[in-house]
Amino acid sequence: MRSLTERLRAESGGTPEYERLRATQDLDALASVLTASGQPLWARELAAFRLGLAGDRRAFETLVLLLNHRDPPRCASAAHALARLGDPRTVRAAAALATNELRAGYALHPVRLLTELRAPESVPALITTLRRRLRPHDPYRKVALACVEGLGTLADPRAEPVLNEALAHPVLAEAAVHALSRIPRPRSPHPPPGRRIPGPR
Repeated sequence: MRSLTERLRAESGGTPEYERLRATQDLDALASVLTASGQPLWARELAAFRLGLAGDRRAFETLVLLLNHRDPPRCASAAHALARLGDPRTVRAAAALATNELRAGYALHPVRLLTELRAPESVPALITTLRRRLRPHDPYRKVALACVEGLGTLADPRAEPVLNEALAHPVLAEAAVHALSRIPRPRSPHPPPGRRIPGPR
């Protein structure tokens, strides 16, 4: 919250309108900023962020737009608010943004959000995104690394094949080893070597 308010204070020039939006507890007043015409981007971001933290779903559409913004700090603040918004549409939106190949350069924060949400849709989206990033000469290594780390956090066995593929990429290998170590292994049905199963006496 502090980094966001400092950044938006600088963008707004510290105007009275900024101070009003920063301090108000009126959620309707914040929501009106999202629908009024001519509002500057800093005002929309501040209003949507505060509504998101309050669990007000009127912020959803604005936060999703900001999640895919070209400015990384806006993406980060949107992801933070969306993770706390509690809107069931969030994971589907994050998955769509993470797997949109036309916007692959902006997928970092959607990937991190999917990890934080821990939803059923998170693992398939991260697997899809990572597999595309394993192509030769792919420029989006930060996105790939975030996918590897996210799949390690989620520790889902479905991720094992793509994480094994990531081992062949030097930039990802160490993180892939760590991620694979977190995936639970099925118990063997056979006893360890050297131990005998006691028979009937």
